[in-house]
Amino acid sequence: MSQLIAGVDEVGRGPLAGPVVAAAVILDPNQPIEGLTDSKKLTEKRREALAIEIREKSLAWSLGRAEVAEIDEINILWASMLAMKRAVEGLSVEPEFVKIDGNRCPDLPYPMEAIVKGDLTEAEISAASIIAKVARDHEMEDMDIKYPGYGFAKHKGYPTKQHREALIKQGASPIHRLSFKPVQNIIRNPQ
Repeated sequence: MSQLIAGVDEVGRGPLAGPVVAAAVILDPNQPIEGLTDSKKLTEKRREALAIEIREKSLAWSLGRAEVAEIDEINILWASMLAMKRAVEGLSVEPEFVKIDGNRCPDLPYPMEAIVKGDLTEAEISAASIIAKVARDHEMEDMDIKYPGYGFAKHKGYPTKQHREALIKQGASPIHRLSFKPVQNIIRNPQ
């Protein structure tokens, strides 16, 4: 029998607003999924279709997150580690090995390996990257309705020109990361 391998990735380290969301996925070797790669290399339509297929065919999947307050309190790196840990802990099937996208591993009681650019080379990590991105994107679209005028549905909280201009004009929303320098700089010196 093949080993139960969980792939883990997070999305949302770079944005100025919103949570960091991680996913953990254990794929079913008997139900291969075509086209898995880094979520950023896929069109939105393809990501959406793959996310559904991953959730239907995988042995287990889970989302974990760290909220804006946690990001501001412990910093984005540790918040990312926390989100990944929560994703793995939420799996309904216990993994025998965990592959983490990046260069460091969260604190987990399993054998693990950090793989730089693992979302390009490891199917499990690619699957995690896809469902994490789709989940966070949907959440930011909801935040666009709750906090209009920032353009969250379009830029998902990333520091685009439009986002920075909205931040200057409207100030920070409750989902902005106040510990992030660009947010602090705009709040202090709106010009």
